[in-house]
Amino acid sequence: MPDVLYESTGPVATIMLNRPEARNAYSDAMVDELLSAIDRADADDAVRSVIVTGAGTVFSAGGDLKAMRDRTGMFEGDPAELRKQYRRGLQQLPRRFDQFEKPVVAAINGAAIGAGLDLALMADLRIASEEARFGSTFARVGLVPGDGGAYLLTRVVGFAKALDLVLTARIIDAHEALAMDLVTSVTPADQVVDTALERAHQIAELPPKAVQAAKACLYRSVDNDLETALQLTAALQATVQHTDEHDDAVKSMLERLGKA
Repeated sequence: MPDVLYESTGPVATIMLNRPEARNAYSDAMVDELLSAIDRADADDAVRSVIVTGAGTVFSAGGDLKAMRDRTGMFEGDPAELRKQYRRGLQQLPRRFDQFEKPVVAAINGAAIGAGLDLALMADLRIASEEARFGSTFARVGLVPGDGGAYLLTRVVGFAKALDLVLTARIIDAHEALAMDLVTSVTPADQVVDTALERAHQIAELPPKAVQAAKACLYRSVDNDLETALQLTAALQATVQHTDEHDDAVKSMLERLGKA
């Protein structure tokens, strides 16, 4: 069985981590297959939004503790080799998600721990099960958030809250995660995927070029000064304003308002 499952239904693709026996912890194969799944969704023009979730009752436990103990797979090698493996392996995921223009919704069906939390942070929206738990727990195993988590967590919840989570390595429940804006919404466990699908379809119903450009506006503006953000949005607005989907959307809106 592959470590990642991919399914495309209409405008929404679902990417599922598929190592439930290992609590969906990362393997080298899972990293490669996740990257391939994102590439596949990117190349398919019919796909307008993507869901990421986990098989079983856990979203992702992050690093594989047995592999850590045995220093195998992504944990094998001397410091120089490990640095190279991180750069060429696990750290490719935040880079790829950062470059991915289509919106991503994480359906967090259970615990999202360590690098599993960081994967959830790579999504644009996070729908959490009431039973989900979250923790940036790297310090518990003598590690640091080395897959982009330090940057991603700070951007999502702010510096002070990120410090609290990273330095204490504490586990929080879904409602505390919602209160600190770590997740977008919380839903009963049996509804988390359906809720994520509903949100993904809401996105997919909108003009895709505009949605992707709007996502770029937000992400490329958040770390820039106002003038840089305005220059960027002027260029993107000028581009999408000359698309058929913009013309069609304006005509449709006028018709609904009775002003055609």
